[in-house]
Amino acid sequence: MKHLLIFFHFYKTYIAWSFIITILLGFVDSHYISAVLTKLFLTIFAWYITNETSNKHKLTFYKNLGISIRTLFISMFVVDSVLTILIIFLFKI
Repeated sequence: MKHLLIFFHFYKTYIAWSFIITILLGFVDSHYISAVLTKLFLTIFAWYITNETSNKHKLTFYKNLGISIRTLFISMFVVDSVLTILIIFLFKI
């Protein structure tokens, strides 16, 4: 449970942008696979930007709590993909 709360603390910094991109993908009438691939690309991009810039020090909090950065971003991708699929499904109804 502790790890789940920590993950949501991390994810809340990305959720607004993710939601905006998902809404745009829904308006474009994208397919599920292309939407998930877009989210994969954006997650890898976010990892790269976070890992290679001065924002890297923000990840120290999660490292000190015993959660790897890889786990954070993989978890973010999985949750984001599920939410994207649900939202695009609602657009198609």
